Amino acid sequence: MFKHRRTLTSAALVALLTLPVSAQDNAATDPAAEPDASTVVATVGDTDITLGHMIAATSLLPPEYQQLEDDVLFEGILQQLVQQEALAQTFREQLPAKLALQLENEKRALVARKVVEDAVEARLTEEDIAALYDEQYGDIEPEEEYNASHILVATEEEALAVIEEINNGGDFAETAREFSTGPSGPGGGSLGWFGTGMMVPSFEAAAIALDVGEVSGPVETQFGWHVIRLNEVRAKNIPTLEDVRADLEQNLTQKIASEFLEEITNEAEVVSGEGSDMDRAFLRRTDLLSE
Repeated sequence: MFKHRRTLTSAALVALLTLPVSAQDNAATDPAAEPDASTVVATVGDTDITLGHMIAATSLLPPEYQQLEDDVLFEGILQQLVQQEALAQTFREQLPAKLALQLENEKRALVARKVVEDAVEARLTEEDIAALYDEQYGDIEPEEEYNASHILVATEEEALAVIEEINNGGDFAETAREFSTGPSGPGGGSLGWFGTGMMVPSFEAAAIALDVGEVSGPVETQFGWHVIRLNEVRAKNIPTLEDVRADLEQNLTQKIASEFLEEITNEAEVVSGEGSDMDRAFLRRTDLLSE
């Protein structure tokens, strides 16, 4: 919406250059006046564009636009509304049937969304969130995570030579930097923390079987031969309620909205019309809207 901010119509440009006389007058008479939704920001012809119009338009923007600086966002929204009003005022004909129906659908959708949002707000409770957290995380046993280093070489003989070097007092990290062919070699062979299922099976089995500080024998994988040292073991943290609150609320919101929609729809008096059995291909007959 902001790519064409300089391509205003003449009417919109005049409106921007002359805006907002009424707002300036208000500021002059009462500089301490607090703006509200009825505060006029611009007037296009005889139509006022208010702060309320701008707030409503802003609330519908995608998240990436919501992050814009206030000055940029204010200018962009104002120019958009001025342009739209200036263009709308040039329309002198009767509203086309298609547009009138689209407006009815849009109003219906906005009102329906508001009703669902109110229902969710009324029904979503902290007790529900806590109960869902207990259901999903209450019985989880903490998993173990492992911190290991390794030295990767091409043959079992090279792996045995590396082990002998370490057993004779060689520093594991320095040995890794000298001999390891893996990408972790320059970092002393450190693999950081990993959980079960993150390493190839034979490597994982050998690593978790070690005691902390112990060095393995040669371990073969599809990548070559490894010498592994287990550095540390810890229990993986279970996320707190606050860590997963957003996901829990989203799940509950969808559940409540779905149940509420089904409830209201079942209660509504719905009578099939004469067109309920028509050929479904009529759905694509846009030419009917011009009749």
